[in-house]
Amino acid sequence: MGLVATDYGIKEALDLLGVKQVNEGTSTGADCFSTGERLESYSPVDGKLIASVNTTSKEDYEKVMQTAQSAFAQWRLVPAPQRGEIVRQFGQRLRELKEPLGKLVSYEMGKSLQEGLGEVQEMIDICDFAVGLSRQLHGLTMHSERPGHRMYEQYHSLGTVGIISAFNFPVAVWAWNTALAWICGDVCVWKPSEKTPLCGIACQHIAASVFNENSLPEGISCLINGDYKVGEMLTTDKRVPLISATGSIRMGKIVAQKVAARLGKSLLELGGNNAIIVTPDADIKMTVIGAVFGAVGTAGQRCTSTRRLIIHDSIYDQVKTAIIEAYSQLRIGNPLDENNHVGPLIDTDAVEMYTAALDQVVEEGGNLLVKGGTLQGDGYESGCYVKPAIAEAKNSFQIVQHETFAPILYLLKYSGEVENAIEIQNGVVQGLSSAIMTNNLREAEKFLSVAGSDCGIANVNIGTSGAEIGGAFGGEKETGGGRESGSDAWKIYMRRQTNTINYSPGLPLAQGIKFDL
Repeated sequence: MGLVATDYGIKEALDLLGVKQVNEGTSTGADCFSTGERLESYSPVDGKLIASVNTTSKEDYEKVMQTAQSAFAQWRLVPAPQRGEIVRQFGQRLRELKEPLGKLVSYEMGKSLQEGLGEVQEMIDICDFAVGLSRQLHGLTMHSERPGHRMYEQYHSLGTVGIISAFNFPVAVWAWNTALAWICGDVCVWKPSEKTPLCGIACQHIAASVFNENSLPEGISCLINGDYKVGEMLTTDKRVPLISATGSIRMGKIVAQKVAARLGKSLLELGGNNAIIVTPDADIKMTVIGAVFGAVGTAGQRCTSTRRLIIHDSIYDQVKTAIIEAYSQLRIGNPLDENNHVGPLIDTDAVEMYTAALDQVVEEGGNLLVKGGTLQGDGYESGCYVKPAIAEAKNSFQIVQHETFAPILYLLKYSGEVENAIEIQNGVVQGLSSAIMTNNLREAEKFLSVAGSDCGIANVNIGTSGAEIGGAFGGEKETGGGRESGSDAWKIYMRRQTNTINYSPGLPLAQGIKFDL
């Protein structure tokens, strides 16, 4: 294909988003206050340099934190419904810039254009959710045991929220956190992935324009760029009461220890090793669609990607044949071309992990049904394109227990009742997303019962990938236990306070204690 940065309107999209001087190796204009080393962003689509930015130095970080703290003192006093109006305007601006921002996500990260646009739509959806929430940050009223007393609880703004996001969802996960944090009266300091810094800069431009138009302080939304060392500035900072971190289990364990050491709060969204159980009562066509999208969408780089397909032995060959046939129809190439199903991995390091995983599954006794491999030549110059692979394996294989961020699907066989499949599904350290394909009501209810899936997300007759913002998103076990997005996830961004008011003429004590003077 030999595409260049101007194809598919990328240059125009970057200009609309305020990311200037593309492919010149110079500042984007958004990092003029940063003085750290240069960070270059290359597209996995064609391997071209998009732009470079300054990273955040220790001195820069201190200025950012002072700006954020000053903004918080003002922002927390703005009534929540008025904060909701600001988020509404931000969501409207995202609607206007959905196409260019979606293109930037696709080009810098490598996911398909439809997925890039869908990610921006998630941002819009969480803004809509947050606007309604701005009039519902409710506590509870309780009856006091003491006469002439009233008890209730309320929620107050927490402070500065530190957000560390991953490359695979370079804008949506930030918005999940930020929209709710802003509604709650918090300010945010965001460290995007060093692999997708321009997406972060574009979002910061959009937010800053909305705050500026409303005469609000810039520190409500702050951006810092760099590697894990910049992230450590956040995780060890006592001025940041909450760290929301998305990434690998290894990273999450480090963050959790550093934040816990200063008695801060962590919201962790870590790895997934997600499975779909396919029972004899499954709709095979539906199963194939859900499994293939779950396994190859975003080139297998979603935390909710389908890694394991647990199939009943009575239909194993039928499902296997159907899945292999579906894979033969996949088109791999530039993700901005909507004729393609699968784009590139994020970088060549990811390609190396992919090839190592395929080698390991064979070494452990697995059988490659769809062999996969790397793609080279015209259109694949970046070296980041690989073929989705399928392997027959066992759940006990070390590589199957591990989350490989790549399009590798493991087929596992079970026999007997659905409880046996659930045991296999739960037999990993991760606990994010899960699904069962069945038209049997009893099997579905067993899967959703207390003895069923141990994951934070459990679906029936849909795949593991693609969550709506209305429900709380997150997982159990080594996935970290965090919850973002919908339901009551907003509560972690606030501090909880119990209040008791005595309107009686006396001072009765709780538990009937007598203390007379």
